[in-house]
Amino acid sequence: MQAHHKVVVLEEHFEAPELRDAHEAGPGEVAERLADLGVRRIAAMDAAGIDLQVLSHTAPATQNLDPETAVRLARSANDLLHRTVTATPDRFAGFAILPTPDPRAAVTELERGITELGFKGAMIHGLTHGEFIDEKKYWPIFALAEELDVPIYVHPSMPHPAVMEAYYKDYPIMARAGWGFGVEAGTQAIRLILSGLFDAYPKLKIIIGHLGEGLPYSLWRCDAILSRSLTEHRFREYFCEHFYITTSGNFSHPALLCAVMEMGVDRILFSIDYPFADNVEGRHFVDTAPLSRADKDKILSHNATKLLKLTP
Repeated sequence: MQAHHKVVVLEEHFEAPELRDAHEAGPGEVAERLADLGVRRIAAMDAAGIDLQVLSHTAPATQNLDPETAVRLARSANDLLHRTVTATPDRFAGFAILPTPDPRAAVTELERGITELGFKGAMIHGLTHGEFIDEKKYWPIFALAEELDVPIYVHPSMPHPAVMEAYYKDYPIMARAGWGFGVEAGTQAIRLILSGLFDAYPKLKIIIGHLGEGLPYSLWRCDAILSRSLTEHRFREYFCEHFYITTSGNFSHPALLCAVMEMGVDRILFSIDYPFADNVEGRHFVDTAPLSRADKDKILSHNATKLLKLTP
């Protein structure tokens, strides 16, 4: 009988009540699932044979709040997450919520999250009041992440208002998960590479979701053209050496095979995007992928265990 490897997913969202109130989110089935950190969530994991969820707050978290409110609610949400993980450590781990509207406080909260609360990294959602995170004032966050040897997960959120007006006002559904989110997060990733961030912090690790937000498919062209503005390394080298991608909410075998062929299987991590995607569907996607059993085990378990320093 084959030994069981702990199946890990790491783009799995919850919502803290205070942050929910701050965003004036409406009720509904997804809201109920986001709020649940107990029996129902674990039952949904069990149905798909998922052992561990690395929990992160849903978008936009604290990225669009005023600095004072962002700091206060990030702390309280991280405390809630810590209590959840402490109560059920065999089923949950956490990514810290960072109050990027106050970059210094974000560094402080990252340090608290990792060193005091035991989180495995942090997640940042999209723009901070219209600013991309490659701006120099946010670099201390990445400096500390490198020092602590934890990844930063760059997650999508709503596009810039000017982009919304110019690109999506006629078809607002385009702005969200089907297209605009991926464009936004992929743009963040490209800007991080072009900014010189990885020359400054050569051991920094970044995670992006949804099978790489379209970048693996475009990697040849990005490398051929964007490398012209880079001096130390080529675009492909930065992407394949600093980025990990997850399967969250993108259960396409052709897209997965493209990512494996462009990046190598060691860079790919299993994720669902719960509760916005279905656990059973996501697990079936990996189990039926045209890959070797060893490669599936890397995606389901080994890669995340190594990156996040989890107990096997």
